[in-house]
Amino acid sequence: MRTILVVANETLGGPQLLQRAREEAAAGPIRVVICVPRKRPHHGALIYDETVFDAAQVRIDLARGVLRELGIDAIGEVGDPEPFSAAMDAIAEHHPDHIIISTFPAASSGWLRRNFVEQIEGAVDVPVEHIVSDPGVEKAPFHTTLVVANRTASGDALIDELSASQAEPSDGRRRVLIFVVPIEGGEPIAVRRARARLDQVVDRARTAGFIAAGMTGDPDPFTATLNALDLFDVDDIVISTYPETRSGWLRADLVERVRKASRRPVQHVVAQSRKAPA
Repeated sequence: MRTILVVANETLGGPQLLQRAREEAAAGPIRVVICVPRKRPHHGALIYDETVFDAAQVRIDLARGVLRELGIDAIGEVGDPEPFSAAMDAIAEHHPDHIIISTFPAASSGWLRRNFVEQIEGAVDVPVEHIVSDPGVEKAPFHTTLVVANRTASGDALIDELSASQAEPSDGRRRVLIFVVPIEGGEPIAVRRARARLDQVVDRARTAGFIAAGMTGDPDPFTATLNALDLFDVDDIVISTYPETRSGWLRADLVERVRKASRRPVQHVVAQSRKAPA
C-alpha cells in the first residue's frame, strides 16, 4: 500500500485535490496522510490555543470523512504553524511514497511566496506534486454550513432542524457542517465544558448522516463566528439560541450582526427549555 502525504490548509477541500485522491485510489490501494499547519485567527483580543488547533483539526476531520466515503484509508495530524516544518515532521513520521501540496494561486498564496514547494522538492527524494486551487474559478464540491451554538448545542431542536430543513442543498452538492462552540469563560473547566458540548453535537450530526466536524471558539460568539468565516469557505450560517427571554446572544443582537457582517444567509434556531415533570 502506497502512502500519499497531502499538505494543505484552506484548499484541502478543493475539487482538483479530491479528484487526484480518486485517481490515486483507482490505481491501487493507498493510505492518505493529511498534514494541516496551524493558522492563527484574525479577530479577538486573545488567541486561544484550543481554537487554533481545532480549526486545523476540523479540516482533517472533514477530509477524512469524505475520503472514508470514497473507500480511502486516511489519517491526519495538525502540524507546526510553519508549513515547511509541519511537512518535514509528517515526512519523517510517515515516510510517504508521494507528496501532494495544495495551495491557492501564486497571487494569493503565502506558501508560494516563500517557495514552499521548491523547499520540499529539495529536501526529499520522492515525487512532489503541486496542485493549485482557485476558489474564484472552481466551484466547491461541498455546501458548507457553519453552525454556532453553545448551551443549546446538544439539544434536540438544533439537530432536528438541520435534519429536517437542511439535509441537502438544492444544487445537489453534499452538505458538510462545521460547528463552533464558544468557550464560555476563562477558567479551565470552561474549555472542557465547551469541548463536551462540541463532541456531543458533532457525534449526533454524524449519526444523523452528516459529514461534520467542529471547533471551540472565542468566548464572544460574534468574534468566534468571524474567525470561522475567515478560516472556512462558508455558504450559510445557522445560529442556535434559547428564546429571547433567556438568551444573552439575542439581547446582544447576534443574529442580525452576523447577517450584516457575513453577507450570507443566516438561519436562527430557537431551542425551548424542557419543562420539569409535574
